Amino acid sequence: MEHAKDKQSELTESKKLALHYMKTLIDVAQESFLILGADLKVLSANPTFYQAFQVSPEDTEGKPVYALGNGQWDIPELRNLMGSILPKKKIITNYEVTHVFETVGKKTMLLSARQIDAVQLIILAIEDITTRKELENKLAENAQELEIRVAKRTAELDDRVKDLETLNKTMVGRELKMIELKKEVDDLKKLVRNGNGNHNGHKE
Repeated sequence: MEHAKDKQSELTESKKLALHYMKTLIDVAQESFLILGADLKVLSANPTFYQAFQVSPEDTEGKPVYALGNGQWDIPELRNLMGSILPKKKIITNYEVTHVFETVGKKTMLLSARQIDAVQLIILAIEDITTRKELENKLAENAQELEIRVAKRTAELDDRVKDLETLNKTMVGRELKMIELKKEVDDLKKLVRNGNGNHNGHKE
């Protein structure tokens, strides 16, 4: 019994030490971080998280992660990540989640989580890629619009080329017809000249 107490005490001390080091590291991080217990309650969050999601330590620490922001973090994708994927894989990176928060609006986030069984802690990193995602979507839209405009312009040029080809054929046909008519006229002139010559040279 005494051995079990010592082991539990040792685990508690290890957990406190690990939590101390983790807090020291995440406090200076530019990404948002949450440190969760095995029960998914928030033990600590860094200043970036509080600033990015406009919440206070009083409304965050000790609360289940899904209850944060008056339940705004009760996101199906987050539940799937924390409840199903992480317990099996222990480490998850760049799990994309898009959610509309009441306070800060629409956010696109990359969630990365690590489950540390030895001290029964979970680190959850939240990278806000909203601006980057909006830019990517805008670039994709612009590329699509450009592609449509190029296709339209190409079709217009194709039509113009066909019109020019038709006009060219018509002009060539007319030119050939003119040459043919000119030849006929020359032939007629020759016939006329020959006819006149024969008439003038005829002796009665």
